[in-house]
Amino acid sequence: AEGLTRLARGERPALADLMLTPANAQRLASRLSQMRGAVMKVGQLMSMDGHGLLPRHFAELLGGLRDRAHTMPATQLAEVLEREYGADWHRRFRRFSFAPIAAASIGQVHRAETHDGQLLALKIQYPGVKASIDSDMANLALLARTPGLVPAALDPSALLARVREQLQLETDYAAEARHATEYRRRLGSDPVLMVPAVHEEHCTAHIIATDFAPGVSVDQLTLPGVPQSQRDHVAATLSRLSMHEFFRMRLVQTDPNFGNYLFDAATGRVALIDFGATEAVSDARIEQLRELGRALRDADHERLTTAALAAGFIAAEDPPAQTRGVIAMMLIAGEPLQQRGPYDFGASDLFARTFTQGRAQFFGEGYARTPPPDLLFLQRKFIGSFMMCTRLRARLDLNAVFGAEL
Repeated sequence: AEGLTRLARGERPALADLMLTPANAQRLASRLSQMRGAVMKVGQLMSMDGHGLLPRHFAELLGGLRDRAHTMPATQLAEVLEREYGADWHRRFRRFSFAPIAAASIGQVHRAETHDGQLLALKIQYPGVKASIDSDMANLALLARTPGLVPAALDPSALLARVREQLQLETDYAAEARHATEYRRRLGSDPVLMVPAVHEEHCTAHIIATDFAPGVSVDQLTLPGVPQSQRDHVAATLSRLSMHEFFRMRLVQTDPNFGNYLFDAATGRVALIDFGATEAVSDARIEQLRELGRALRDADHERLTTAALAAGFIAAEDPPAQTRGVIAMMLIAGEPLQQRGPYDFGASDLFARTFTQGRAQFFGEGYARTPPPDLLFLQRKFIGSFMMCTRLRARLDLNAVFGAEL
């Protein structure tokens, strides 16, 4: 209550003051789980980025949004299938399970078997979710104007516009099917990574059909009892993939949601199963990021400043104190790259230190510059990879993994 009172007065309370009690956290997480589209997507992103920064009970509840979104009733699901496939849709499959195997912000996934024995995963879009994006984004824009939640000097409109554009793209299942097919082609044959093939004959404007990929969400590897070697293996695999996407494939899946990766313990393979957020990267941007990575790895202050300026993280007209603050934050974030040998993500407070530096920069120093919108989404991929290593409590030589590409 005190946190909300301070918020109403235009003051900036600590995040823990706003979400202090488990009851409040439960109510908000429960409400978000019933929403779809943009609002739930933001809740999922908060769960991804919030561990170690949000109150523990709130982060855990938000984390559940990846696995407990409210699903369509069977009657509504049947209506969608009939609309997409026709009244005799059930003849298309030997078996179809009405129980979803996953549900998220845009749609839910069902298992099916064709008459020739092919196991499929059908991602079925929620009715009306695309039409709700504009109203959802209007609500988020209103929330962003709440005093104290966003730095006063920062205009979030460009970022919100980019989020809206991204959500519109994620509801375009025809585009996602094309992205998945192209990503699979560029990845090629890999002993550990796999992308399920798209079955175009079972795809529609609101359904994507792919090979069924066995495995559990990578999030399950954070549970007690999972061997360190297994967690390290998955972290190394996905970190290597991030670099491969940027510097070789030049096609990046920019949504680092844990539910987008499945781990099959029987084979040790990791499947990538969602391509709604996929970005092609220009040659110029790749070289900017490569130079930025080299400067971070070498902790070269002068070189990093030049690279950050070229990429758009800072500008020549920024006050020197703000520029120094941004570079200091980057150098903190680059710590795993700078260490030779395994970095123990489980024992590190890296994200808390980066978060503290960032809040001081944006709220205390009034820094108002945001990177170009395309770079923000690419940046999420790197942040997501590091966050995944932290959640997995991995011990990983990122200097070696990234060094091979830099």
